[in-house]
Amino acid sequence: MAGVSDTVGLLQSPLDAVHRRLGATFTDFGGWELPVRFGSDLAEHKAVRTAAGQFDLSHMAQFDLVGPGAGPGLDYALMGEHSTMPLGRASYSMILTPEGTVIDDLIVYRLGQEHYFVISNAANRLVVAAALKERLAGFDTTLEDQTLARALIAVQGPASLDVISAAGLPQATQLGYYRAMEYTLEAVPIVVARTGYTGENGFEVSCPREEAEDLWQLFARAGEPFGLVPCGLACRDTLRLEAAMPLYGHELDLDTTPIEGGQGAFVRPKAADFVGAAALRERTPRKHLVGLRGEGRRAARAGYQLSAPDGAPAGHVTSGALSPTLGYPIALASVLGPEAPAAGTVLQVDIRGTSTPYTVVPTPFYTKEKK
Repeated sequence: MAGVSDTVGLLQSPLDAVHRRLGATFTDFGGWELPVRFGSDLAEHKAVRTAAGQFDLSHMAQFDLVGPGAGPGLDYALMGEHSTMPLGRASYSMILTPEGTVIDDLIVYRLGQEHYFVISNAANRLVVAAALKERLAGFDTTLEDQTLARALIAVQGPASLDVISAAGLPQATQLGYYRAMEYTLEAVPIVVARTGYTGENGFEVSCPREEAEDLWQLFARAGEPFGLVPCGLACRDTLRLEAAMPLYGHELDLDTTPIEGGQGAFVRPKAADFVGAAALRERTPRKHLVGLRGEGRRAARAGYQLSAPDGAPAGHVTSGALSPTLGYPIALASVLGPEAPAAGTVLQVDIRGTSTPYTVVPTPFYTKEKK
């Protein structure tokens, strides 16, 4: 099972020794000691945008649900409809409080008629496990937390299909976006999904913990001709920001509904009875997530305060950075009010005491068609 690092209380990835041999710099993230970078943040970001990057996501929580009640149980426990998902389909979802705010966002995979696989955020693993256990109590299904028994590796970027094919999984390249299948690779049972957190084509592969190092090295060898590099959490954050993908604790939290967190496209509560659906039907949004673009090189960071054109407080930045791909500052921001400000609205961001104009723009900031 997962070990404990020299930093007391932090869990280690099954790939920890690999990362240390590669000279990674580590950070505390979600209760785990994980590589924040292997070399240059910018070089790793560029590799994912132009070739391919390999990420260790073994900190993400992994749950198995098996039994005839798994689908109906998830329909009740999570936002969305899961019992009608086709086999091999993945779905972005959330687990909500009865008040309609977000406990966590997650992805649900239907691997069999009575088999679902759920991935949630590391920091929320125990909370999600407890909530699922409680909500599934009346359904004929078993819930198993597989996090410490499994690893999760992502290969992301335009060359990811070439890497996966060269690694011995050419059939996986036929998976459509947000599709998943179980395979056997060199006698190892794995789950391969066409999902990711970078805005690029890519794969996420779950495997038994004891096979993680061999699988990582297999992908590394297969990816060498295609420019695959190991990547850390720093570039994963700038990649997901460019794609305007939410990060729990920033865009989503216990004080934010999915609509307020910019995920209204996934909300369909009119005829549903999942936990939180009634609250979503009745609740008027108090804030809205928008994209912001700045000029120059001064980035707006999470927590920086916003003001409206008339000087009134307008909310705060939830995530921000100087975009490595676009070359200018971008940010996601939670703006107060029942209506979202229109594109072109100029808001002021307090950057270390200096009022700096940022313009509301459509999101995502960066997008690429998924092949």
